[in-house]
Order: sequence, then C-alpha cells, then structure tokens
Amino acid sequence: MAMAPGPSLAQVYTSPVAVAVWEWQDGLGTWHPYSATVCSYIEQQFVQQKGQRFGLGSLAHSIPLGQADPSLAPYIIDLPSWTQFRQDTGTMRAVRRHLFPQHSAPGRGIVWEWLSDDGSWTAYEASVCDFLEQQVARGNHLVDLAPLGYNYTVNYATHTQTNKTSSFCRSVRRQAGPPYPVTTIIAPPGHTGVACSCHQCLSGGGTGPVSGRYRHSMTNLPAYPVPQPPHRTAIVFGTHQAFAPYNKPSLSGARSAPRLNTTNPWGGAPPSLGNQPLYRSSLSHLGPQHQPPGLSTAGGASASLPSGPASSPGSVPAAVPVQMPKPSRVQQALAGGTPKPEPEQVIKNYTEELKIAPDEDCIICMEKLSVVSGYSDVTDSKTIGPVAVGRLVKCSHAFHLLCLLAMYCNGNKDGSLQCPSCKTIYGEKTGTQPQGKMEVFKFQVSLPGHEDCGTILIVYNIPHGIQGPEHPNPGKPFTARGFPRQCYLPDNAQGRKVLELLKVAWKRRLIFTVGTSSTTGETDTVVWNEIHHKTEMDRNVTGHGYPDPNYLQNVLAELAAQGVTEDCLEQQ
Repeated sequence: MAMAPGPSLAQVYTSPVAVAVWEWQDGLGTWHPYSATVCSYIEQQFVQQKGQRFGLGSLAHSIPLGQADPSLAPYIIDLPSWTQFRQDTGTMRAVRRHLFPQHSAPGRGIVWEWLSDDGSWTAYEASVCDFLEQQVARGNHLVDLAPLGYNYTVNYATHTQTNKTSSFCRSVRRQAGPPYPVTTIIAPPGHTGVACSCHQCLSGGGTGPVSGRYRHSMTNLPAYPVPQPPHRTAIVFGTHQAFAPYNKPSLSGARSAPRLNTTNPWGGAPPSLGNQPLYRSSLSHLGPQHQPPGLSTAGGASASLPSGPASSPGSVPAAVPVQMPKPSRVQQALAGGTPKPEPEQVIKNYTEELKIAPDEDCIICMEKLSVVSGYSDVTDSKTIGPVAVGRLVKCSHAFHLLCLLAMYCNGNKDGSLQCPSCKTIYGEKTGTQPQGKMEVFKFQVSLPGHEDCGTILIVYNIPHGIQGPEHPNPGKPFTARGFPRQCYLPDNAQGRKVLELLKVAWKRRLIFTVGTSSTTGETDTVVWNEIHHKTEMDRNVTGHGYPDPNYLQNVLAELAAQGVTEDCLEQQ
C-alpha cells in the first residue's frame, strides 16, 4: 500500500512551463476541478489580465465561464476576491489555481472520478488524481489517501474507493481526456529561486487561497505569466459598442484607480458560442475623464532648491517649483460633479401652491394637510413654510410642500421628482449607478422561445470603487461582485427596442445601484436596481432565463416606472 506522496510532490521545476488546473470549493470544503476546456479559457484570461499588471496590484476584471461552456453561463470568476459568483442566486464559492509538471496526470488529461449516490461521476481534486496516477504507475494498486487529507483507500484492481471508518465502498474510474493548459512560470520581481507558496510568492502571484495541506508542495506553486504586449492582435468580427453612464468625474486621476476604456473585457478575443459568427455594434464612447483640481507636473514629486550663495537680506527668493499632490480616490469620489439645482427651486418647478388646503391627509407625513407638516421639525427652509400645501402639476396629488422637500432631499437630489402616490416622474430621473461600461454584441444563435431570430448579448462591467456623496456611505469602498455580467435579449424588433431603452437607463445610472445584496446580505456592494435582466441563455430553471413569453413586456413596464419610455428615444 502506498502511504505517503513521493518526492515528486515537492520537486523543483526544471522547466519554465507548468500545467494549470483551476478548482472551485463546495459547501463541504471539497475542491472540484473545472474541465480541461474551461480551465484553458480561465487560464488564457488570467494570463492576459495578470500580464497587464505583472503581479502588482489587484486584478480589475472577472471571467465569465459561459464563454467556455454555455451550461456555466450563470457563473463568473471574480479574480480580485478569488471567488466563483453565480449571477442569479448570488452564491459565492472559493476558487484556486494549482500548477503541475507537464508529465503529471492533468498534463496528460488523466482524471480520476468516483460514483456519487445519484449515479453521476465526480472528479477528485487534481492533486489526488496526480497522486493516484503516480502510485499506480509505480505498481501500487492499493493507495491510501490519508496523506492528502482523505479517509479513503483506492483499490485500482477492483476500481473501488473504501471509507476506512465505515468500510463503505464506491466505484471509481480513470478517464482520459484533453490535457489541461500549459502556462509559463516567471518569478516575481525581487524573488530568486523557484516560486513557492511563501508570502512573497502568494502576494505577488495572486493564485488564490492556499490549502495548508500542500504548503510548499508543487501543487501550490503559483505562476507568474509573461506580461502581454499592450497591442495584442485579435480577430474582430465588426466593431463593438461601449457606453459610459454619466458625465461625472471619474477616478482616472487616482493612484492605482482602474481606467475606463473601450477594449473587450475578455482581453481582445471576441466571445463566441460554438462556431456561430458574432457581430458587434459600431458606436463607441470613452468613459468621462476628470482632471483633479490644482496644479501638477509630469516630473517627480520632489522640488529642487536653487544652488549658489545664500540670499542676502532684502533679496527676492528664487521661485521653487512645487508639485501639488494628486487627490486621493476618496477625495475624488466625494468631489461631486455638475452643480445641482436648489431643492426648494425643484419643488417650485413641479408644484402649484394651494391657498386652501384640501380636507385630506398628506401621504408622506400622514398628517392632515390643514395642519403643520410632520417634517417641520427636521426640515429647514427659508422659502417654504411649515403649513404650505401644493399639488403636483401633472397628476394633481396634493402634499405638504415641506414634506415634498424632505422626500427630495432624502433621495438622489438630481433635479427630478416622483409622485409618492401615482409614481409620475417630473424631470429626468437618474440613479446612483457607479461608473462602468456597457457593451453590446450580436450572434446568430436563437434563444428558447425566439427561434426566428438571433441573440443580443449585453455585457455590464463595473469595477470596485469608492462611494460618492450620492451613495449610502460616502467615502467608503464598495465592492462589485460578479462583473462582467452577461444578459440576453432576442434580436427582434421588440428586443432591439428594449436594448435602446436599456442604453438610456444605463446613461441615467438606473441599471445598478450601491446597497445591500438581497441574496448574500453583503453591504456596500453593487446590486441590480429594479430592472430585471435575463442572465441565462438556454434555460429558465431559476426564472432568469428563456423561454419567458412575458419578459419583454414586463421589462418595458419596469423601464417606464423609471421614466424610461419610447419618448426618450425620440428626444435623442
């Protein structure tokens, strides 16, 4: 019986390349490898994104798994947090990346699997597969997995796995498939010798959570991919479209702040489904850029004093060039944008003051309109009195004007007003969506229920950032889990109309907001904002996919509730 891993599990790499295996962790703490095809896609994206920063700083992008396997469309790997994120449920799982020699089991496409209770086959984690393959190659047909943290023995002769405590047996099998991807190993700057799982390698390599079972073993060696040239060449089918949401100062002047661009978030390679052609739309908008206040120079941060004899009394001192420090990300986020109208003036724009109050309640403060506003003790105004009553000019619903002022000041203060009774919108409603990018693609694959047309793919990408004055906790960081997020529409007349209205909603910052996730409970994170999207393409198990014959009508109603209607398209 083989009891302990041989020296090969801790050997030194003699080759500059290794095989990369990506795995996710289930709720019981067990790791499961992605298929070789999916791992190849993940590794390609990881190398491109990692190479752009050469192991320095946090990664700004995520990896949509549906591009490699349509059945994984709901899942995205969020590289900054090393988690797998499910878009429709919000479930997050840890992911990790292991490296193996080219002659290992993953390098040869060998996977060992065990038979589960439901009759499906489940792959062992990659290090177990490699260990089993090594022992079998040495003629050890009874292998104890205790050194790898498992209470099982595997008998190659009978193809069974036995629990050493309960003696329960399961069937196992050895499968040969495509090899896992080969990647390049480069030591990070300042590190000599072989890459390992020490703190410097981990912080520089960013290879995710490391299990204590394999500390300083070959299965934990992080890779440092070759930096990609800035002008990568890729085949592009047409052109693509990117939207910046609003004229707001960006974080482009901040140190280490992510910059917006109109490049493909998947590193230049156009997404594809099977062999179907994919087309991108042609309009492109760069994200808004903001120059920080104050003077700055392109030179170093230190100022050089003039040399020579000391200044005599009464002489004019020489001018010393000084570089003003750049504002921090927090300062820029809190700086605000274009001046907003005075709240009292907004109320007066959309209301008509009544000389005699109607005999009814104000539905904001629940007091009679004939008495003082219930918000008079917490809302100050120099132009609106505590007993002033008015009605909105379109819908004619009446309120205390001070109550409307309090409601407006508690919102986005964007110059628009929404009737709390009938939801009629006055002005142009905008939201608090953080800065990001919206891209649109088209390809010739049909959605279930829309077999007569192709598909529109919308990709939203929002990076982590700092909350602005319009957000719940100004100055605090916010997270953006699961981006880029992919959504689907049928490429027919109604689907294209919905797309155009979604573009308007995106520009008005209405698609997302910063708040608390209803699925994970996480605070200060980017969440959907009451405009439903379809995030699954080929099924509707969770209600977020197709077929759904009522979806397009429902989303049009949701857009209208946000003030986004066909009239907005005529105004463009």
